[in-house]
Amino acid sequence: MTRVVVSVEGQRLQLSNLDKVLYPETGFTKRDVIDYYRQVAPVMLPHITGRATTLRRFPDGVAGQSFYEKNVARHAPDWLRTARLANSHDDGTGPNDYPVLDDLPSLVWAANLAALELHVPQWMVTAEGGRGTPDRLVFDLDPGAPATIVECCRVAERLREVLGDDGLTPVPKTSGSKGLQLYCPVRTEHPGQTSAYAKAVAERLAAEQPGLVVATMTRSARTGKVLIDWSQNNRAKTTVAPYSLRAREAPTVSTPVTWDEVAGCRSAAELRFDAHQVLDRVDAHSDLFAGVLAEGPPLPG
Repeated sequence: MTRVVVSVEGQRLQLSNLDKVLYPETGFTKRDVIDYYRQVAPVMLPHITGRATTLRRFPDGVAGQSFYEKNVARHAPDWLRTARLANSHDDGTGPNDYPVLDDLPSLVWAANLAALELHVPQWMVTAEGGRGTPDRLVFDLDPGAPATIVECCRVAERLREVLGDDGLTPVPKTSGSKGLQLYCPVRTEHPGQTSAYAKAVAERLAAEQPGLVVATMTRSARTGKVLIDWSQNNRAKTTVAPYSLRAREAPTVSTPVTWDEVAGCRSAAELRFDAHQVLDRVDAHSDLFAGVLAEGPPLPG
């Protein structure tokens, strides 16, 4: 195993197997993964700072086995921020020491573990080290074949109208896989309020457009329709972070997009972006997801 020691913003890191190919169809290596996260860090870090991160690791690349990791490894550096949180599923396994990726060294550390995907919750860790109340509302639009992200865009446009009527400002991003996600900054004092609100909105749209929208998780009901997955607002769940790579054939990215791009989308390829394209977009537009960082309005009851 080839190892190299580097210094990242004053922190010592040992990187390994940099030439290992993690995306066989494109030849994208671990070095490329680390370099992507290094370059995208200025716009990505504000969206994951302070959030308990779940790593989805692919030690042998996207063609191999993967696993989700919530507990930091025993050999994690002592400078890595962690948050000890009780297991939200109450399965008797005890607390997890989640990594909290607040800076570039932490992000590079995760990338070196072949953590291609980074998943974060819609709440931040409190000063006391617990789960905060949600500060984001998310709608995960998941198309059931033969529907694609094109149909997700049509649903997103209607969602934007409904949310706007309630004083909310949604910001879109691709999932980096098949679908589209809308996020709104919000304020609430009740942990379950975002999930209840999202469910009500999803069911309203499913009633309005039953031929296009479904709000239930029953897979047989999703053929050719768009599932508005409101359940991602549950505090036990996470969604893929903005700018995270995805474990697809190519190194696609969960990419912030504009509402003009959503409105103009007529083919799935139009909203499919890989790591190189995303870095070009950041150079051209900076952070298209910055609106989510603003303090949100109170969530409607």
